[in-house]
Amino acid sequence: MKRILVPVDFSGDSLKALRFGIYLANKLDCHLRMIHVQKSEKFEIPFHFEELKNEIIHTVQEYFEKLTELHSADYCVRNGVFDFKIRTGSVYREIVNQAKYGDAYMILMGAYGASGFEEFFIGSNAVKVVTNATCPVITVQKEFTKGQVKTIVMPIDASTDTRKKIPFVSEIASRCNARVHILGVHETSDTNVIGKIEHYMRQAEDYLKDGNIDYVKSIRKGDNNTFSSLDYAREVDADLIAIMTEQAESSINMFFGSYAQQMINRSEIPILSVPNN
Repeated sequence: MKRILVPVDFSGDSLKALRFGIYLANKLDCHLRMIHVQKSEKFEIPFHFEELKNEIIHTVQEYFEKLTELHSADYCVRNGVFDFKIRTGSVYREIVNQAKYGDAYMILMGAYGASGFEEFFIGSNAVKVVTNATCPVITVQKEFTKGQVKTIVMPIDASTDTRKKIPFVSEIASRCNARVHILGVHETSDTNVIGKIEHYMRQAEDYLKDGNIDYVKSIRKGDNNTFSSLDYAREVDADLIAIMTEQAESSINMFFGSYAQQMINRSEIPILSVPNN
């Protein structure tokens, strides 16, 4: 059975990610594992979140035991395991390693946090786990409130790798009974580029048709593909935007380098980043 890994630092934002992780684990029939990374072996009381404000707790282990007790009833996967790991060291490295060696299907994390996660989740370091993970990563912003997936925006540009996210998006859409918006995006009037994007969009359409997945198609030209994608996602009230972690650098590339950071930092909508491997 597949496993979803959720980093938890006991902040409200990380608990939003946990609840979203429970929802997706139920839909995808996945084990669910929480992870907390400490800077040292010395225990520091984590951020006191609302759910346990009246509890007297002395260790991270006890926090996790209480958290598991609170949310176990919501986790409904037959023969599924809802557990946790506590690590010490570099936050993003420990998360990436746990995902890799624990064979995680996906990492689902809050884009901002508290206490020991501050150095990881604030600023450009937020992209480290996304760019180093070997599995897809969903980042959840502090504005996130929905907790379900019914509308997925899948931007398609002219890079060859843009199509690699289609099978993963298809699986999530199928399990969540979601509609996929195949969104062609470009920053040029070059007919060859636009023709390539339209060809890739037809391939995505055929794949979704084969999976009996509801979809719509649209194409947008703008000055910045990231902003075009975000504007469209807001218009359709999307629950998830799917991008590739890395793509070949070119004049029409959508999510290379700072673009990936722009998308994660600017979007109030959860971002699914699929690695190019």
